Amino acid sequence: MTPTTKYVIKYKLNGERRFEFAQLVNGTEDEAKAALAAIHGDSSDVITDISVSKAL
Repeated sequence: MTPTTKYVIKYKLNGERRFEFAQLVNGTEDEAKAALAAIHGDSSDVITDISVSKAL
């Protein structure tokens, strides 16, 4: 089992500012994209301006 850390992912969904919390291993943008894809599914939503930081 790989240890994870809680991160906050800040992003824009169709131009609207949003955030989500996710358990990630390294907190990379690729991990964040995968987490957001799992949350939002394969819809036609446009996800931009992704930033990842450790949750407080």
